Amino acid sequence: MAPKTTLAQLRNIGIMAHIDAGKTTTTERILFYTGKSHKIGEVHDGNAIMDWMEQEQERGITITSAATTCQWQEHTINIIDTPGHVDFTIEVERCLRVLDGVIAVFCAVGGVEPQSETVWRQADKYKIPRVAFVNKMDRVGADFKRCVKMLGDRLGANALPIQVPVGKEDSFRGIIDLIEQKMLVFDEETMGLQVHAEQIPVELIEESTAARMALIEKLADFDDGVMEKYLEEKTLTTDELKRAVRAATLKLKIVPVLCGSAFKNKGVQPLLDAVVDFLPSPLDVPPIIGENASGEQEQRKTSRDEKFCALAFKLASDPFVGNLTYVRVYSGVMKVGDKVFNPGKKKQEKIGRILKMHANKREEIALVEAGDIASIVGLKFTGTGDTLCESGDVIRLENIAFPVPVISTAVEPKGKADEEKLQECLAKIAMEDPSFRVNTDPDTGQTIISGMGELHLEIIVDRLLREFKVAANVGKPQVAYKETVEKVARAEGRFEHDAAGGKSQYGHVWLEVAPVDRGSGFVFENRIDEGLIPAGFLPAIEKAVVDGLDSGALIGFPVIDVKVSLVDGSYHETDSTEQAFGVAASMALRVALADAQPVLLEPIMELEIVMPEANLGDVIADLNSKRAKIIGMDSGQPGIQIAKAHVPLAEMFGYSTGLRSATQGRASYSMQFATYDKVADRIADKIIKRVKGLI
Repeated sequence: MAPKTTLAQLRNIGIMAHIDAGKTTTTERILFYTGKSHKIGEVHDGNAIMDWMEQEQERGITITSAATTCQWQEHTINIIDTPGHVDFTIEVERCLRVLDGVIAVFCAVGGVEPQSETVWRQADKYKIPRVAFVNKMDRVGADFKRCVKMLGDRLGANALPIQVPVGKEDSFRGIIDLIEQKMLVFDEETMGLQVHAEQIPVELIEESTAARMALIEKLADFDDGVMEKYLEEKTLTTDELKRAVRAATLKLKIVPVLCGSAFKNKGVQPLLDAVVDFLPSPLDVPPIIGENASGEQEQRKTSRDEKFCALAFKLASDPFVGNLTYVRVYSGVMKVGDKVFNPGKKKQEKIGRILKMHANKREEIALVEAGDIASIVGLKFTGTGDTLCESGDVIRLENIAFPVPVISTAVEPKGKADEEKLQECLAKIAMEDPSFRVNTDPDTGQTIISGMGELHLEIIVDRLLREFKVAANVGKPQVAYKETVEKVARAEGRFEHDAAGGKSQYGHVWLEVAPVDRGSGFVFENRIDEGLIPAGFLPAIEKAVVDGLDSGALIGFPVIDVKVSLVDGSYHETDSTEQAFGVAASMALRVALADAQPVLLEPIMELEIVMPEANLGDVIADLNSKRAKIIGMDSGQPGIQIAKAHVPLAEMFGYSTGLRSATQGRASYSMQFATYDKVADRIADKIIKRVKGLI
């Protein structure tokens, strides 16, 4: 952090949007205008600074969340540029956890698109103040008013324009600042570096005056000072309006809406002003709450005078410095050489080096203070979501929840020499990306990789070949089926082992398996009377149950959405061991799962298709053939229809090719995980037979 920057002058923000809304281009312009880069990077040229992975530059999308720090109007801004593709939603989730404010970028043509809704809901969950930037005002079909209306209709946002565009499409030439009552024109010869404030043209005065009055009327609902002056018909100063907009934004009452065209270098500097003027500093957010060593809730204020506390929100492997751990420091100070404690892993860590990151470039710093974001080199045990604190003053912050992968494929090295290297590289990627899993098929011995979608796995396989130089054969993607149960069943597990001349073993349990609501996951409940089984054996029983749920009774898929209760049992004073109770629990679970009417579950995806009206019939007919349930229809721009459906992932492989063919390339779709649901009996029978090798 720059020495002169105070906490009040610090902003931790994320830039997020639907894919292709122009988010990375907006970030590139921010870096250019704040002096971080001397040349503008373009996504379509493959040289965007924030998209530094080879795969990002080739595909023109953002995969990981790159972090950078820049200066504007004597403020320090930490920016996280996050992915817009649904396969990388986890990157957005873990960054939102540590951000104070968000710039939500929307396409002036497409408006609120599916991933915009997903990201918005994530930001709602963490109660993060936002400003909206309606980008691409120069594009054919750009409609600022429609976009603002969609913010209210589809996101439930109280969208409040603080700017209006001057012209649109080819004639878009600037913006009117409703607070300052000026027209801003961006000099094309200097690539927008020079911004000219001009008087509002006569023909636009009526429209801009009405828009300003609407702004004041809406602010009056949330600000007594504005209401008083409005009723007395007194003039509000620029500072008074800015204060009112800031206060309402921080309370999540409004979302200020700005506009521009990042690609045409229009509107970015006022967006930076809005970040400084309206988004929170670390002092504006509530103290962080965690659990102390006694299990009681404790809060830490954002102050360097508090005890040290930080959250690790991302791990990355850097080719030059090794493993990087990105952290948000919530309280106290962290210095190079400090010894800190990880309460989750119960391990001490030493802070090797502290870096400020600029995409994939780095600057070494001596310390990082409360409220700031930095990356650490040299941590050995800390993973994503772990807390770091002082060993003498333990606090543990809430962890980050990660989604269950929905798609998997087998991967194997092309040669024996690559076997060990493949496992090392996959372990490294899994460490960086908690939504990616690696395991071994117990029957075939194959390595199975699982992720959030086809693109997710494609990128990972691509990284193996390019970044890690591991040649691998990859199987056809497979659906990550699960199992659950539909009725309650009880079973007994008794393990007795008499060892001649050695130690005998004894463990005895009764387990009850019951279904729970979809999405509830796994619940373990101890319902035995006190004294039946000593408390010291209970963790071994629960661990055996957790391990046993990895393989269901039907065809060995993981079991979800079940409650397993320990309802009875017995022990032997000398022969009972943790191992014996673990074996007994495994035996009981296996029988109970088989008796509880096991069924197959499949991932259901939420699909949104944007298509010409003329293609609607063909697209819906095709969806019906894929076991889809239409859950909504909407009309976009004239002649455009939007269909929403729930469809099994198993039906969606290669869908992009079929949709392109059916609509002559004029339709687009996005898809994200919705839930797991029961597979119809006739289809489940086929899947079971296929897995068992009977067909």
